Amino acid sequence: MRIGIDLGGTNIRAALIEGQTIIRKAKATCPAKGSCEEVIETIAGLISEVLCDKVESIGIGVPSVVDTRRGIVYNVANIPSWVEVHLKDILEEKFNIPVRINNDSNCFTLGESRFGKGQGFTDMVGVTLGTGVGAGVIIDGKLYEGRNAGAGEVGCLNYLDKDYESYCSTPFFVAHNTTGAELSAKAEAGDTEAIALWNEFGCHLGELVKAILFAYDPEAIVFGGGIAAGYPHFEAAMHERIQTFPYETGKDVKVLFSEDGDMGLYGASAL
Repeated sequence: MRIGIDLGGTNIRAALIEGQTIIRKAKATCPAKGSCEEVIETIAGLISEVLCDKVESIGIGVPSVVDTRRGIVYNVANIPSWVEVHLKDILEEKFNIPVRINNDSNCFTLGESRFGKGQGFTDMVGVTLGTGVGAGVIIDGKLYEGRNAGAGEVGCLNYLDKDYESYCSTPFFVAHNTTGAELSAKAEAGDTEAIALWNEFGCHLGELVKAILFAYDPEAIVFGGGIAAGYPHFEAAMHERIQTFPYETGKDVKVLFSEDGDMGLYGASAL
């Protein structure tokens, strides 16, 4: 059995996993504005809540840069006190169980590759669309993380006057004084302005897919995150833009959408 942890600035989730089945889950509010120790204590409390004597390893996904070899977490998004946290050493000393840590987008991608929509693909990219754009890369069936677990962060690439993250995640909706959920509701009601905005979003996302094709040439791209749930509204425009990719062999890339919100937990447990 394994434990997977998903650390977010709002919530922290934990799961006890056996094979491809979640046996037990726990969740707590993240004390993001509190001390470093408070956050660590919350994580430890969740581990204790799902722990059993058959647990062989603990995996943790964090929204930041990670030294995966030493298990050091740096500058966690939305948790100011986490500038440099030797999380692996702290938790291994407390629980006497091996601990592995990686970027949360890498965990999502690994989860989709092993347990979700990415199964069967040797080379794939996982992309999370939410507050920002996160991404992970699977090459030859293995997670490619780079030196600081930051490989694949295509959202930070320059695009138009800013970067892809500004046009393919929450900032896009903020710039139009709306949210993904609100825009979906309006589009479903036939609002023409909402439909047009989703089409614009789909065009931007299609350009992001093209950037991924140029960089990694994957067999498949799996999107997850809250905004990805709106794909019925932007999928057609996205695919239309993908067809402007200059090489025919890239146009047939499989673009899939995650259907399981626990893939980050599964991936963390599989580190």
